Amino acid sequence: MEAETAVRLGDGGYVLSVFLLIFGGALVFWMAAGFAMLESGLVRTKNVSVILTKNIGIMALGSVVYFLIGYDVMYGHGVFGQLFAFGAVAGDKGSDYGLHTDFFFQVMFAATAASIVSGTVAERIKLIPFFIFTALIAAVIYPVVGNWTWGETFLGNGDEGSFMISTFGSAFSDFAGSTIVHSTGGWAALSGALLLGARVGKYGPDGKVRPIPGSNLPLATLGTFCLWIGWFGFNGASELALATKENADNLALVCASTHLGASAGAVAAAILSKIIYKKVDLTFVLNGTLAGLVAVTAGPNIALWVGALEGAVGGILVVLAVPFFDKLKIDDPVGALSVHLVAGIWGTLAVGIFNPEVTFLAQLFGVVVVGAFVFVASGIVWYILKLTLGIRVSQKEEHEGTDLSETGLEAYPEFVKNAK
Repeated sequence: MEAETAVRLGDGGYVLSVFLLIFGGALVFWMAAGFAMLESGLVRTKNVSVILTKNIGIMALGSVVYFLIGYDVMYGHGVFGQLFAFGAVAGDKGSDYGLHTDFFFQVMFAATAASIVSGTVAERIKLIPFFIFTALIAAVIYPVVGNWTWGETFLGNGDEGSFMISTFGSAFSDFAGSTIVHSTGGWAALSGALLLGARVGKYGPDGKVRPIPGSNLPLATLGTFCLWIGWFGFNGASELALATKENADNLALVCASTHLGASAGAVAAAILSKIIYKKVDLTFVLNGTLAGLVAVTAGPNIALWVGALEGAVGGILVVLAVPFFDKLKIDDPVGALSVHLVAGIWGTLAVGIFNPEVTFLAQLFGVVVVGAFVFVASGIVWYILKLTLGIRVSQKEEHEGTDLSETGLEAYPEFVKNAK
């Protein structure tokens, strides 16, 4: 009994690290509820059931295909991992906290990358082609990016990625995925939005933008709070260990910096929207909060003031990026491109500005390589789906709402009935 107790006490660091990743993974899972609520609040009533179906489907389908294929592409030593690493072998993950723990934590990130696409293509996408794309981004597109970076086979600090150091002075650095997760989802969403086209009536013949208000701002606000809470797991557990005092101190820094990034993003977006539009726009405040979180994700382990600054700039960028995409007639019902793509790029580049151990050129190179790969690969998938199954519902179905044509269920049937 004494020997068994000693073994258990000796495993204390391992146990705490496992707990950190399991609890952090559960918080990241809660972000799926945040995405579902945020998107449901920012789309029209007639499209809410499809949004909910997509979000629960993303988590379920994305987890299955990441288990079957994606995890090996990203970290494995099998045929998929060898193929996409260009002959290099990805790092041996999970030795400090167990293989099952690592998979549980990593699969939540794969699902998050796929979730980002949902809002941008909302209100006019067919459900089945969307799920096919979800399967492919979770199985191949996101894991390839992860293999190159966190797998250390191309952009990372592994043996095969050492050219980054010799060429740029440092490897690409992205602590929890401003580019690896968020910009990946953003680039995939952008390619889909371009091929899908804007919602009917969004842009007038003169190019004027016609606002299409969401159905439920309280729900969107709740979704933002859910995402904010989940981000403490997203960034915090990316410390990947809780075995030492240094790990615990780093965890505290990351969580505090994450919170300040979100807060500064919200404040900056509120102030700028008041200056530009003479009103404090709640949707900008919500997306400013999320942009602050996305921006700080690449470097929450530097300093608190850096986290706050990264978040504030992220909030400012959202207020500027939303009308920019509208000028290009790229329709994004929930502002996901401004939040995840634009703020993700900024946050990644900011690490090269504020972290003396990382060079700006290495960050810029990583952003360009990831962006080019994801945009082209996603565009090919979307184009094939468009030619075969079709990706957009008919104008009649769009007018009536995708809920009826794609799920046969209305989210608010009594409300819709009384409104008629």
